[in-house]
Amino acid sequence: MNRYQCVTLALAFGVAACLIGVGVAIGERSSLGVIGGILGACALMGYGFSYKRKHMR
Repeated sequence: MNRYQCVTLALAFGVAACLIGVGVAIGERSSLGVIGGILGACALMGYGFSYKRKHMR
């Protein structure tokens, strides 16, 4: 596995962890946790898309 694949795999795991965190926060009725999880997932996905675009040129 090359470096590009390792980074994208780590980003995918990070996004999945944020989305799992959103589910846990909903179960705990924590609105701050839900907002934080969604913002974290969006930030990681955005970075992943920009990373892919940069390396696919």
